[in-house]
Amino acid sequence: MTVATSILDAITVSEDLGRAIPDAATRETIGYAPVHTVADLDTAVAAARQAQPAWNALGHAERSRILNAVADDLEANAEELAQLLSREQGKPLDGPNARFEVGACAVWTRTAADTPLEPEVVFEAGESRAEVHYDALGVVGAIGPWNWPMMITVWQIAPSLRMGNTVVVKPSEFTPLSVLALAEVFNRHLPEGVLTVISGDREVGAAIAGHPGIDKIMFTGSTATGRRIVESSAGNLARLTLELGGNDAGIVLPGTDPAAIAENLFWGCFINTGQTCAALKRLYVHDSVYDEVVDTLAGMAQTMPMGRGLDEGNVLGPLQNEKQFDVVRDLVDDARERGARVVVGGEAAPELGPLFYRTTVVADIEDGARLVDEEQFGPAIPVIRYSDVDDAIRRANASEQGLGASVWSADVDAAVAVAQRLQAGTVWINQHGALNPVVPFGGTKASGYGQEFGVAGLKAVAAPKVISR
Repeated sequence: MTVATSILDAITVSEDLGRAIPDAATRETIGYAPVHTVADLDTAVAAARQAQPAWNALGHAERSRILNAVADDLEANAEELAQLLSREQGKPLDGPNARFEVGACAVWTRTAADTPLEPEVVFEAGESRAEVHYDALGVVGAIGPWNWPMMITVWQIAPSLRMGNTVVVKPSEFTPLSVLALAEVFNRHLPEGVLTVISGDREVGAAIAGHPGIDKIMFTGSTATGRRIVESSAGNLARLTLELGGNDAGIVLPGTDPAAIAENLFWGCFINTGQTCAALKRLYVHDSVYDEVVDTLAGMAQTMPMGRGLDEGNVLGPLQNEKQFDVVRDLVDDARERGARVVVGGEAAPELGPLFYRTTVVADIEDGARLVDEEQFGPAIPVIRYSDVDDAIRRANASEQGLGASVWSADVDAAVAVAQRLQAGTVWINQHGALNPVVPFGGTKASGYGQEFGVAGLKAVAAPKVISR
């Protein structure tokens, strides 16, 4: 079955010219994405360089007006975009999923448009004065992931456009239609050449990283790919913002009421069926509340509806692709073989579709197990027992990654004290993964560098210029 929409019709190509893109839940073909080449990338970058001076010359006020018009259009087409996203990525319409993601696209676009960025006076004495101004960089190359394809692309392109840059986007090969649809709405309002999507394979992504016509690279994806981008970008010294993998730890402190944190804890682990960079990936729970927390999570896992995204009421979907399904299955199987206790889940759900894996809670597991040490990026959470808070902090910090972390406690002061000792770009208290478009977000260690959102995000896609007099 193929669901045709006006936006889908506008972005898809004929079968003989494109690559078939499957519905994540049913594996039926949704449509055909264009297959662009490195030559197409060169053409797009040349057009972006040509369009950039005029776009920059419009000024902040006019660019902000255009971006607000884009946000209006995103809202007007929200259901159409959400249905396409749900089919291609797999996330359900309901819950913190497809409709939520499209809504976030409009919110982040408006925030990028409306956040003020005034020159900063950094020195003033008598007639002497030094100010920091922020100019456009030129052309931004944006490489996005498949888990939140629309929202993360907006995180990359909206601030870049606001600051006077033009943008060339390379979506994941798994979710190109969602990004093409997003750009279709943006390009109703933008001059030609300002925003171009190049839907190609990894060769195209690699070419972006080292392209001499690109001044800034924004990448969200794995740590391994991020390292290759750093190497490739050395030739032209392109600026980088890298949001890489995460193996986020959560620590539940003694005296915490499991019922009070249950809802936030569950979605911290399982938002987007666990396919989120800053999801909670390993949970350290104090002896005194360990069994209650495990039972609470397991009870919620058993009752949260999972199924095809277009079926109203479902809030958990399939793994997006076969490779990720295999990763989750292998990590859970390895934990079981090591003697860990699979409390709930731990197996595929073929009656729902080919890539569904039951929501899984694994207890009685230790550091050193692959499910704890590696990023699972799926619906399986290892719950590790601890008795000493200092030891839990040490174990949480032992990972090479440091995207996010969380502390759970009714004693907020105690939680903040622990948070200050955790090595992560963001540490949440009694929540995990909650993002705000004006609050900076970025990782530490092997989870990347550079910040997005708010004023920090605008500065990240700009060239600082000091004017002294």
